[in-house]
Amino acid sequence: MAVLNSRINSQCGQFTLKRHLCTLFFHHTVILLLLTDIRTGQSQTVTSSQTIITVVGEDVILPCYLDSASDAVSKSLEWGRPDLDPRFVHVWFEGQDHLVNQNPSYKGRTSLSTEKLKQGDLSLKLSRVKHSDNGRYRCFFPSESKESTVELLVGSLSLPTVAEVNINRSAVALQCKSAGWYPEPELLWMDSDGNSHSAGPTETLRGPDDLYTVSSRVTVEKRHRNTVNCIVQQRDINQSTETQMHVSGDCVAVPPSSALRVSIILAVFLICTCTTVIVLWIWRQNKIKEKKRQTKDEAEEKEKEQLLAENKKSEELQQKEEELKDLEELVKILIEQENELKKVKNELKQQRDMVDGEVKDIENKLQSVDKNTESDRAKGYMDLKEIITKSKNKLLKKKAANSELQANIENRLLRTQHIYDKMTQRKPEVEKQLAELQKQKDEIKKTLNLEQNQETLNI
Repeated sequence: MAVLNSRINSQCGQFTLKRHLCTLFFHHTVILLLLTDIRTGQSQTVTSSQTIITVVGEDVILPCYLDSASDAVSKSLEWGRPDLDPRFVHVWFEGQDHLVNQNPSYKGRTSLSTEKLKQGDLSLKLSRVKHSDNGRYRCFFPSESKESTVELLVGSLSLPTVAEVNINRSAVALQCKSAGWYPEPELLWMDSDGNSHSAGPTETLRGPDDLYTVSSRVTVEKRHRNTVNCIVQQRDINQSTETQMHVSGDCVAVPPSSALRVSIILAVFLICTCTTVIVLWIWRQNKIKEKKRQTKDEAEEKEKEQLLAENKKSEELQQKEEELKDLEELVKILIEQENELKKVKNELKQQRDMVDGEVKDIENKLQSVDKNTESDRAKGYMDLKEIITKSKNKLLKKKAANSELQANIENRLLRTQHIYDKMTQRKPEVEKQLAELQKQKDEIKKTLNLEQNQETLNI
């Protein structure tokens, strides 16, 4: 062993990764060497083989014990089947399971008890046994060179069925059949007293799953209280099943116990079926109600959103209508103001013309007074000239004021005309927006009415 260790280390010492791989390889190699059959120069204790019988699906204990109740937890132990490759069923090494090379068919189905190992009990627990588990198992304990074997026999069975094959006035032919057996069973016909019936040869078929099916026929007479038993048995696994039939003068009947059992099974099946149907129906009804409620909630939510949208549109429409009314009122006021201003303008023009006439008359009078040269009229002339001059100045001031007022009125008229033109241009646009809003409002109402009608039809 030391030479092997040295050789492996010398070949794998260059790289760290290779060193770990080689160490692991060495570790497994040591385990396998400890558990091999090569034990030259050592005495061996081989106990006689024993047979464990079980049926498919059960858990089974494969027994193996040390001669003395010594602690085997820190030792090595191999459970294997020599006919498999790899042969390892379960390996224990230095206090823990070592299942690297375990045969895949046993993965997750084998276990050892630490408490039992402390007492020298090396028995292996095999769970959920299968037909493929049939075979000879070897328990090998290298520390004491102990080896023992266990033969595991996994069987399976089923209840035979009896069918009526042919009927005549005095006899009836019955056929008994049973499938799913292992190992191969035998089929017997017996009467109520335990005597064998003379029957035809048993037909045996072996399926691809290695399970056996057996069948046989027997002819019995029709008479009162004639009972026939079909028995299928397997002696190796010590298992047997049977079905009893009563043959009367008129018919073949299943015994009361069997009929009662079938009736109970049918009743339980019907109850379970009805319960399942009722539960599914209730569940479906709840689903339908939940769906309807959800649909209703969604419809109400959608209707609420549409109502909000409609209210918003209505508010916008109302606002636009009010704005249009304000615009129309403003246009009306501006038109009235324009007419009034035009009227004022005409009046001012008339006043200005009148003032121009008065000024002209005064100027004519002044010219006539200037032509008069008489001395007695000199003083009157001077007074008159002064008065006329003052009147002329007042009239000129009045004319200037009127001209300024007329200019202001002209400016107002121009501004009013500008506002009027602007509002007149905007009016078609506002009317177009109002028409669009009214159209949207009508569409919302139409959609809402359709959904309400659809919901009414669904209900």
